[in-house]
Amino acid sequence: MVNVRERAAAVAAEVRDPEMPMLTLADLGVLRDVRVDGDVVVASITPTYSGCPAMATMRDDLVHRLTDAGFPRVVVRVVLEPAWSSDWITESGRAALREAGLSPPGPAAHRTGPVPLTLGPSRREVRCPRCGSARTRIVSEFGSTACKALYRCGDCLEPFDHVKEI
Repeated sequence: MVNVRERAAAVAAEVRDPEMPMLTLADLGVLRDVRVDGDVVVASITPTYSGCPAMATMRDDLVHRLTDAGFPRVVVRVVLEPAWSSDWITESGRAALREAGLSPPGPAAHRTGPVPLTLGPSRREVRCPRCGSARTRIVSEFGSTACKALYRCGDCLEPFDHVKEI
C-alpha cells in the first residue's frame, strides 16, 4: 500500500514545467522534496535561475494538482541552496528535450572561486537535435526563454533552441 508521502510525491512529480512542457518538474530537477507534515503537503522547488518567471506558475500548478488529488493543504517552499544546475536534468528529461527538438545542455562548468565575466556568447559543443550534426552556430545567446540560446544547424539548416548549461 502506498503511503501518503509517496502518493503526494508521485502527484507532484507529474507536474509539467510551464516553459518546457515536455519535462516534468522532477525531470527538470527543480522538484527537490515532497514531505507530509500532519495534514500539510510541503513541496520544495528550486528555480533554474534567479528571477525565473515560471516559478509562480510552478507553485500554482503544484498546489492545484495536489489539492485536486485530495490533499487539503499544500505549501510550496522555494529552496535556493544549493543553486539549481542543469546537471540535475534527468536522462529521461534530456531525451524528452531532444524528442521535442531542443538541444539538451552539456555538463555544467564547475568552478571554485570567482566566476569570470564574459561578454560574448558561451562556447558550447552543441549538436542539432534534428539531424545530430555538430556543425551548428549560435544565432542568439537568448532563445524563446532566457534559459535557452538560439542555434542553427549548418547541415539541415534548421534553427533550434539549446537549453543552457548552468
